[in-house]
Amino acid sequence: MVETSLRKVAGIGPRNPKVANACVAALARVEGEAVLAELARLATRVTFKGTLKILDAALEEKAVALGLSREEIEELAVPAYGLSEVGRAVVELGEATAVLAVVGPKAVLSWRSAAGKPVKSVPAAVKRDHAEELKELKASVKDLDKMLTAQAERLDRQFLAQREWAFETWRERYLDHPMVGTIARRLLWTVDGVACGYADGALRDLAGDPVPLGGVVELWHPIGKGTAEVVAWRDWLERHEITQPFKQAHREVYLLTDAERTTRVYSNRFAAHVLRQHQFHSLAAVRGWRNRLRLMVDDSYPPATRDLPGWGLRAEYWVEGDGEDYGSDTTESGSYLRLRTDQVRFYPIGAPQSDAHACGGGYTTPQDVEPVPLADVPALVLSEVLRDVDLFVGVASVGNDPTWQDGGPEGRFREYWTSYGFGELGETAQTRRVLLTTLLPRLAIGGQCAVEDRFLHVKGTRHTYKIHLGSGNIMIEPDNRYLCIVPKSEKADTYLPFEGDRTLAVILSKAMLLAKDTEITDPTILSQL
Repeated sequence: MVETSLRKVAGIGPRNPKVANACVAALARVEGEAVLAELARLATRVTFKGTLKILDAALEEKAVALGLSREEIEELAVPAYGLSEVGRAVVELGEATAVLAVVGPKAVLSWRSAAGKPVKSVPAAVKRDHAEELKELKASVKDLDKMLTAQAERLDRQFLAQREWAFETWRERYLDHPMVGTIARRLLWTVDGVACGYADGALRDLAGDPVPLGGVVELWHPIGKGTAEVVAWRDWLERHEITQPFKQAHREVYLLTDAERTTRVYSNRFAAHVLRQHQFHSLAAVRGWRNRLRLMVDDSYPPATRDLPGWGLRAEYWVEGDGEDYGSDTTESGSYLRLRTDQVRFYPIGAPQSDAHACGGGYTTPQDVEPVPLADVPALVLSEVLRDVDLFVGVASVGNDPTWQDGGPEGRFREYWTSYGFGELGETAQTRRVLLTTLLPRLAIGGQCAVEDRFLHVKGTRHTYKIHLGSGNIMIEPDNRYLCIVPKSEKADTYLPFEGDRTLAVILSKAMLLAKDTEITDPTILSQL
C-alpha cells in the first residue's frame, strides 16, 4: 500500500502521500520481526521525502528501544523468506516439489513432478489442492525480488559507512544468511586485513587458499589498492564466473585532478550537463541524497545534498531548472522537465546551505561559510561522491537519449546532445572500455568488433558502425551518419562481471544486432541503413 500510494502519476506526482504516511505510522506501532523487516525495506526504496522522514523516525525509535544502531536494525530486520539455505528452498506440495532459488538479482520458482522431473508450469494438482500455499509462495517470490534489490542498494552505499563486523556476527548476518548471503558471496571482503572472495564453498584469497576465519571483517574497496591487485581480483571474479551485484572490483575511482587543485574548493567535472529532472530526483534519493523538485515559481531551492555524518561533511551538487516556457519546459504542475548542472562542493555537515532561485541566476552562499578544500576531503569520500554524480549524469542526461538527435525543444540542446553523445569518455565509460576489451574475444561477434578511442566499432555486412561507449549512440561509417536505435532489451546475452550498468548492456545488444545487420527486420532501423 505504501509503494502503491507513492507511485507517481505523470505531471502530478505521488498518488496519495497521506495514505502512505498513515500506513507507515500504523506499521511503526506494530511489533515483530516481519514489521521491522518491512520498515527497513521501505526505507531503502521510498524516495518521497515526507514518507521517508516518517520511516527514518520509526526505525530510529525502534533502534533506541532495542539498544542497537540503525545499521544493526537494518541488518537484523532482513527475513529469510522461507529459504532454508543460502539462496534456496524446497517446498513439498502434495506429490509436486517447488524449488525457490535466487539466481543473480532475481528469485526463480521452478517445479518438479512426483518423479522428480522438471516441469514448465505449476502442476494442476497444486493449483487444485494447494491454492493457498501456492498464493503465499508466489507472494514470497515477489517480496524476495524486492528485498534483493533493496539489500544490494543498501550494501552499495556502505563504502562510506566504514562498517566493521566481528567475524561471527558478519557470518550470521551476511555470509550465511539465507537471503543476504546470495549478495555477500558475490562481493569481496577483507578478513583481518586479508582480501578474499567466496568460491568453492569457502572464503579464499587471490591464490585460492582458504583464509583464516576470525577477526574483523570489512567491505573491500579498490581505492588505495595497486593496479595489479585490482586487475587480479577482476580476473579472479571472471575465472569463477561471479557476477557482482554492483561494481566493486570494477568500481570507478575518482582522484583529485589538476583542474580541481586549481579551483581548490569545487569541482566542475560534472558541470554544464542537461539532466531529466524527475529521473535525477529519483536516482538521487536511491543513492541517499536529498533533493527538492524544482518548480517554475518565485522561490529559492538548496542544492542536492548528501550528508556524510561519519566524516563530518556534506556534499552538494549545484543544479538549476532549465527553460522559461511554462508547459513546454515544465510539467502541467509546473515542475521543470530538465536541469542544468554546476559545481560539486563539500561543507562541514552543520554549515548553512547555499540556495538559488528556482529560475536560475546562480547560487548564493551565506557569509562566513567556507567550503572544504577538495584536497582536504578524504580520497574515499571524494571518489564515492563524484561516482554518485557521474551516475546521475550518465543515467539522466538528455545526451544519452537516441531520439534527441534533433536537439529537443526548438533544437536548443543539439550542441550539448552531440558533445555528450559522442564526446570524451568519463570514468564510467572508461571502465566499460577496459571491460569490453577483455570481453570481445569471448563473444561470437568478437571478430567483427574492435574498441578504438571512444567507440566500439562493429563490422556488419551492410555497413561498419561505431557505438559511443559513454552514451551508446551509434554512427554509420565512413560518413558518421547517425543511426537511431531504441533498444527493446537491456539484457546482454553474455557473462558480465557486475550488474547495474544499463548502458553497457545496451551497447552489447546493439553490437550483436548490428553485427548481423542483414537479419534486421525492424522497418524503422532498415529505413536508416
